[in-house]
Amino acid sequence: MAIKLVTTAAELRAESVRLLAEKRGSSQGLVPTMGALHTGHAALARTAVEQNDVVVASIFVNPLQFGEAADLERYPRTLDADMALLDAEGVDLVFAPSVDEVYPGGEPLVRVTSGPLGEKWEGASRPGHFDGALTVVAKLLHYGLPGGPAADGGAAAYRAYFGQKDAQQLALVKRMVADLSFPVDIVAVPTVRNAEGLALSSRNRFLSEEEREAALALSRALRLLESHALANEPLELDTAVALVESQPLVKLDYFDVVDPRTLEPLAENCKETPFRGEGLAIIAAQVGPVRLIDNVPLSS
Repeated sequence: MAIKLVTTAAELRAESVRLLAEKRGSSQGLVPTMGALHTGHAALARTAVEQNDVVVASIFVNPLQFGEAADLERYPRTLDADMALLDAEGVDLVFAPSVDEVYPGGEPLVRVTSGPLGEKWEGASRPGHFDGALTVVAKLLHYGLPGGPAADGGAAAYRAYFGQKDAQQLALVKRMVADLSFPVDIVAVPTVRNAEGLALSSRNRFLSEEEREAALALSRALRLLESHALANEPLELDTAVALVESQPLVKLDYFDVVDPRTLEPLAENCKETPFRGEGLAIIAAQVGPVRLIDNVPLSS
């Protein structure tokens, strides 16, 4: 069955009801995206298809989470290519609403606030970004609710899929779902990288060849910390920072090791303490015209 495009919440719900009945399904998955899809998004879709009977992918470029109008304007829109990628992965429905459908009457007066967890790291560099992101994710999670019961008459299971690359957003979505009692399970999918180790991003297309090579310093520095953590050695964060700063095209914003849930810095960063337990190394930098973020889970 070919993938189907819907553009309104009413169409999405009707198709969800139909597909759950037609497939005698017991679960529905949602893959929220802003389009300009790549192999990383394909991994999200593939995981969702493996775990659910019906899968919806949303494509919506959310104006609330862009700080500058120019950045919003230049964000790539590639609907036909996106549909082809999702169809190849077995996704059933693409929900691609207009701005008016998602925000009837203009920007919402009431929004989800990310709180202290959203004010650090990316939130400190991009004020308001996570409030805008959580507001649209909350709406998309509501839109993506299974439109009908499971085939056995009970409630259909509901899961939503997010990439580990956006670690702070993932932590915030999980906290929002827990704090506000959303009836959905959040599934994290590991970061997908190219052959050289660069984390895939829709914005990578704006990097020149020279900038792309310089950007590899981010993943190399993260792997350095990972190797120290696995060996129960001091993380030597200063050495990893120096590796990144050795690239003149890379302007480092932050680089730290934090608790994966609270995003608070961990004492294990220090030069003399062997690493024990779990952590998350996070990094953000400007490379040419592109802001890049990356992270790697650490465990001993």
